Amino acid sequence: MSGPPPPPPPPPPPPTTTTTNNDNSDLVAAVAEVNRAAADAAGSLPSSLPTPVLVTYGDATATATTTGTEAQGAGRGRGAFIVLEGLDRSGKTTQVRRLQSRLAERGKGVELLRFPDQSIHLLFTANRWESAPTITSLLAQGKTIICDRYYYSGMVYSAAKDNPSLTLPWARAPEVGLPRPDLVVFLDLSEEAAAARGGFGEERYETSEMQRRVRALFWGLKEGRVDVGGAEVGFVEEGEDLVVVDAGGSVDEVSEKIWSIVGPRVEEVEGGSLGSETAPGQICPFPRTPNDMQKPELLDDEE
Repeated sequence: MSGPPPPPPPPPPPPTTTTTNNDNSDLVAAVAEVNRAAADAAGSLPSSLPTPVLVTYGDATATATTTGTEAQGAGRGRGAFIVLEGLDRSGKTTQVRRLQSRLAERGKGVELLRFPDQSIHLLFTANRWESAPTITSLLAQGKTIICDRYYYSGMVYSAAKDNPSLTLPWARAPEVGLPRPDLVVFLDLSEEAAAARGGFGEERYETSEMQRRVRALFWGLKEGRVDVGGAEVGFVEEGEDLVVVDAGGSVDEVSEKIWSIVGPRVEEVEGGSLGSETAPGQICPFPRTPNDMQKPELLDDEE
């Protein structure tokens, strides 16, 4: 008579996996810790870090979200990823709300995302990485995202502190791999116009010198090249994505200018004629080779 059957063999050990570090999490964590220690020593680290939040302005957003989702079910492509950047007192927050309402009125599903512009750069880079899955998921659902500041502000406000160690390429490095916007609108404002608007100087970075540096850096990104340590560095993606709008007019005038740019871009993305139909592109590595340090070819004729 045979005995009981032998016990089943133990399950095999889980397979060993090799994780490719494409999300820069190690870099963000390591350098953020250095930033945190330096900020602690300087007494400048806030007690709690603001996190990016989805912002809803009124009932129109919820209604538009439903309508927009149904429209996507009728064969439309993914949603568009639109970023608004701007100098202080440029009216950016007002224009974000205007744009959201205008898209909602046209039945678009709209979500608003806001990032801070504070200068402890890599801590807020981690916030952006934390939000990346939300961004890509909403876009895949056909929602259009309006982002109130993105990595542009993070790297520009860091570099504008005029610290030789905080250059634009350094500040851009941990952003590589994040969702790339379909359009970035920069609200430009002259120093005189900004100073004439009520409340100028109340915010931490609202000094004339700081705003001059911020403005110059944004314009350099628009031109696709920025002087870094005496050498011109090419910012090809930023030059392609960024559109400058003069924010010196009335609220209605600026709103019309923004809409004339954003409206067609949203339709292009939803119709599948611009970029991927399912997901946004990614911010590409920079710089990769010494050749990447050269200015874009489209600027060669200016020499």
